[in-house]
Amino acid sequence: MDLEKAGQKRLLDLNEIEEIRAMVYDNARIYKDKTKRWHDKKLLSRQFCPGQLVLLFNSRLKLFPGKLKSRWSDSFQVVQVFPHGAITIKSLKDGHQFKVNRQRLKHYKGTDAPRMKEVVTLGDAPPDIPNLT
Repeated sequence: MDLEKAGQKRLLDLNEIEEIRAMVYDNARIYKDKTKRWHDKKLLSRQFCPGQLVLLFNSRLKLFPGKLKSRWSDSFQVVQVFPHGAITIKSLKDGHQFKVNRQRLKHYKGTDAPRMKEVVTLGDAPPDIPNLT
């Protein structure tokens, strides 16, 4: 048993482990950069301008969750956009203005045109239509 050769082999093994660890570190960094670029590419940019219609996220709905309740409130109009991320919006129903964080808003893609309502009465058929019973 030669202690000098064993010591040199031990030093070579330690150096090899350090090189492998450095390569793994670089590969992990490259993987994280690629996944970050992929996720960032999937994000939608939310640039708001005064006059746009937006929907407001209702974060207080968590207390009483409902399957069919939407977490997005009715449409609002953007009044002013601040550079630090705050946005002043105005309610279209009562004209109330308040500031919210940009992350609580999303673009409203619908229209505010009045919808036509049709009334359908259920019951006996009118006399000019024969009864099919």
